[in-house]
Amino acid sequence: MPKRSTLRLTIRSIAALPATGSDAFHWDRDLAGFGVRVQRNGRKVYVVQSRGPAGLKRVTLGPVAGEALDQRRREAAGIIDRIKRGLDPIAPEPEPDPTVADLAERCMRSYVKVQCKPKTQALYRTAIDRHIVPALGTMLVKDVRSSHVIELHDRLCDTPSMANHVVSMLSKMYSLAATWELVPHGRNPCKRVRHYREEPRERFLSPDEYRSVGAALRKAEADGSLWPPAIAAIRLLMLTGCRKSEILTLQWDDVDRTAGEFRLRDGKRGPRMVPLTTPVLKVLDGIERVEGNPWVIRSKKPGAHLPGLGYYWNRIRDRAGLEDVRIHDLRHSHASEALALGESLSMIGKLLGHSKVGTTARYAHLVQDAEKAAAARTGESIGAHLAANGAAAA
Repeated sequence: MPKRSTLRLTIRSIAALPATGSDAFHWDRDLAGFGVRVQRNGRKVYVVQSRGPAGLKRVTLGPVAGEALDQRRREAAGIIDRIKRGLDPIAPEPEPDPTVADLAERCMRSYVKVQCKPKTQALYRTAIDRHIVPALGTMLVKDVRSSHVIELHDRLCDTPSMANHVVSMLSKMYSLAATWELVPHGRNPCKRVRHYREEPRERFLSPDEYRSVGAALRKAEADGSLWPPAIAAIRLLMLTGCRKSEILTLQWDDVDRTAGEFRLRDGKRGPRMVPLTTPVLKVLDGIERVEGNPWVIRSKKPGAHLPGLGYYWNRIRDRAGLEDVRIHDLRHSHASEALALGESLSMIGKLLGHSKVGTTARYAHLVQDAEKAAAARTGESIGAHLAANGAAAA
């Protein structure tokens, strides 16, 4: 720390400081640590020197320039304070305000790629690249208002599902922005956007349609027109109600015949166990195991699992005459069949691996239909008894 000086630095006193042929420091009387360095060539610069937790630090502020003295004194006071608090003497330049495009890439890098499964990652990527960035990418995150989001939502009115997805993903981006302190908490321009109503598409296979699919699978198996593991995968989807990705990523090591169940590592809500029923075991027994390939539903590519079932399902449903049935409808049909057999919604949720009751509640109307049918059968039976008894009494 420089010794206490009796010199008060002023424009006049600084001008009078002589050059001595070697560097000399002249410290201010009023602000300890603020001074002027007179170099051997006579050039004069403002300097700051102070001691903090990291030791003695000295900073050159710049050349003496007449009227800049008061400004340099204020800068020096701030630097001395930072040194004493153990901070870098010069405060770093503030980061530029992020744009929506910047926020989108940070979300993809820090959240989506870490927390989300590949399918969800692809949805985020599509929404960001095709809709969010083209519409809002150059805007600063802090400048986006509800009106901008509403305009984007309205622009996608012909595809209501995508419009709602885009707003939901943008809303998540702003929630993360608040967590990262890029915007104040509660500052989310998506809050007032009213989503389009989406009609849930529900399609359940009837017993006759199940038989048609079964016949189409047997025919494809017999004539060898489709890849056998793909046929097995479709059967497992119908018999278990699992998601497509769960069956495609099933490994032989996950099949525990002793415990009578197999483990889904890649379940949407985390790992879960699925019972090995007799029909499921029969399908598994019919799948050829290839050494070096751990996947139950193997691909034609060595060591890999089958990446998708779209082509194979389209061929099967065309043969079965069910062009309007999606492969995910097999999962809905599994739930429908269980409800028809008297299983409760909570049990259906466990069978399908739902983590939220609300997800299973979409099947509540099937329970009501089953209750109505049961009530009708019961009422008709009792009515028949009453009528028979009445006839006998007469």
